[in-house]
Amino acid sequence: MTLQQQIGQLLMAGFDGLTPTPAIESLIRECRIGGVILFRRNVDTPAQVAALCRRLQQINAEVSDVPLLIGIDQEGGMVMRIENGMTPLPSALAFQAAGSVDDCRELTRVGNAELAALGININFAPVLDVNNNRANPVIGVRAFGEDVDTVCRYGLAALDGIHAAGLAATAKHFPGHGDTDADSHLGVPRVGHDRMRLDAVELAPFRAAIAAGVDAVMSSHVAFPAVEPDPDLPSTRSHAVLTGLLRDELGFDGVVFTDCLEMDAIAKGPGGTVGGAVDAFKAGADVLLISHREDRQRGFLDAMAAAVAAGDIDIARIDTAVARILALKRRHNMACWNALASDPTPALRTTEALALSARVHAAAVRRSGRGIDPTRPVLLLSFEVRTRTEIDEVALGKAALLRDTLATPLLAKGVAVEEIALPLAPDDAETAATLARVADAVQVVCVSYNAVLQPAQRALIAALPAERLWLIAGRLPYDLDIVPDAQGRLAAFGNRPAMLDALAAALLGEQ
Repeated sequence: MTLQQQIGQLLMAGFDGLTPTPAIESLIRECRIGGVILFRRNVDTPAQVAALCRRLQQINAEVSDVPLLIGIDQEGGMVMRIENGMTPLPSALAFQAAGSVDDCRELTRVGNAELAALGININFAPVLDVNNNRANPVIGVRAFGEDVDTVCRYGLAALDGIHAAGLAATAKHFPGHGDTDADSHLGVPRVGHDRMRLDAVELAPFRAAIAAGVDAVMSSHVAFPAVEPDPDLPSTRSHAVLTGLLRDELGFDGVVFTDCLEMDAIAKGPGGTVGGAVDAFKAGADVLLISHREDRQRGFLDAMAAAVAAGDIDIARIDTAVARILALKRRHNMACWNALASDPTPALRTTEALALSARVHAAAVRRSGRGIDPTRPVLLLSFEVRTRTEIDEVALGKAALLRDTLATPLLAKGVAVEEIALPLAPDDAETAATLARVADAVQVVCVSYNAVLQPAQRALIAALPAERLWLIAGRLPYDLDIVPDAQGRLAAFGNRPAMLDALAAALLGEQ
């Protein structure tokens, strides 16, 4: 490869569209970028995603013999970029609540085999963070548990499932995003524990994944002062973390990906996304994720070339990174994309896969107290996401959201339901109107959404009449502590359609 082509291999770019845009096509043809990351903005149907992946690879094949990495965050639960037409996967914490490591391994294999049928060849999963901070706004149910043993058992089962499906797997978010109370999409969180504690907790699942042969590790934009002397420097930009700790001490020789470099923890730091990307490469990252803007993607490529020309980056370092990337592509035979079926539908949502998914979702529901009376009407309060983030799916309005509320399965079971949809942080007027309506309701079912992190939502829930209340924690299970004497308390670890079906059955005492 020429130097320009080698630098191109270091970039994984995103774009906005259901078909390749001129911008992404140009990056592939002219810059020989190494990979593309897909989000929900790139997804309509499985057949469309398969056609998109095939077309991206075809464009690339016209100029290169090196196939593209096509990656996605398909963790399960709320972080599942391709949902419609695919076998439902629960969140990581729901897998743990369901209680079967074997089911976790097999259902993860099924879900990733479906991704492979679409032409996706790397999944940015599993999450190996230990979620031991109840105030964590970004991990929560995305983690397999709150202790090292649980995260290792279920995380390595998920890793096995991804590998068994033929995809490359990515352990994230190194060195650990579990014990943070800030979101790296919005700033730089800090984990201030000493090195002994980091070895015992945060680093333990990553050590286990490296020993198990994980293909890739994704860095977090979290500061670790016990490892990096600069207490404000995110791990993604830290040579001490990515080279000293991950490479030299833990012995990882696979591919290091960054988390998206357009997150505020990097984009609002020194040099912005472009400067942060160059710093991340110097620190030890191999693949730089720039998921949105073409100017930043091209800016990184230009900045890398300039850094090499100035002697700021050694050619040998680029050679090493590209060798790792090519080895990953060979190991998973990513050149076989043109042998995929043109219509992936027969490989998706098989009878066996759906049965396994339904069983795991049902087993994951945690319930205490009594069920509702199906002969009496229900007032359903649903707290919904109205601002898009990379870890929350947005409510699109009543018609579009209908399948994604608990009202649908309850109505299907013959329960009379009136629903009030509320934002995550209701204002005083919305709270007053809701409580006025609740005063006349004989049964109130409330589906919270991270209420422990939303003071206004928490206050409204706390004001609901416990003697007529069934409280469902729609994401973080800690919401159940708000009303400990509710008639029924159910934890779902997610509020996607398959989990709502399981919740309706549990609420009616059917399981």
